Amino acid sequence: MKNKSTKKLFTKFHLNLNNKSILITGGTGSFGKHFVKKVISQYQPKRLVIFSRDELKQYDMSNELDEKKNKYLRFFLGDLRDKDRLKVAFKEIDIVVHAAALKQVESSEYNPYECIKTNIIGSQNVITASLENNVKKVIFISTDKAANPVNMMGGSKRIMEMFLMRESLKQNISMARFANVAFSDGSLLHGFNQRFSLK
Repeated sequence: MKNKSTKKLFTKFHLNLNNKSILITGGTGSFGKHFVKKVISQYQPKRLVIFSRDELKQYDMSNELDEKKNKYLRFFLGDLRDKDRLKVAFKEIDIVVHAAALKQVESSEYNPYECIKTNIIGSQNVITASLENNVKKVIFISTDKAANPVNMMGGSKRIMEMFLMRESLKQNISMARFANVAFSDGSLLHGFNQRFSLK
């Protein structure tokens, strides 16, 4: 039963990702891992760069995906808050998928400025780095909580969306809102699953 719904996230992409250089921020998260696996199973990209700040998750993911077999895979350590690091990571990239964010409602309420620095300033850094590197397509992942937001996390994502609407006049930007995904990291069902596994 575990992760059945997340396996159905992607059935067919409308973009041709063959021979493209693709980078996904938050590539070691729930969305990122499923996106990467789908690209590997359906396409032959020129490069597939997993950008995240978690060294251990990158190590585990590189072993799981067999980096030696899939030679186009690259793992890039960095943080959205570091604009210069993003500019280096985005060099010669065709498509950026921006999935990195602080997504936990409770922790965002308790640490509001950290949420702002990642979800708002970090997203603006992604836009700036994409523009400066002439990235052809940028896809932002948002949340249903950005619709009529009532908390810090939803509000930060809504502000991010407003940035996108402004910047979409300058570059090719798309955005998709996702609702809660069953068994994704930190989700309610993920928490239940962990508690039951301890019994």
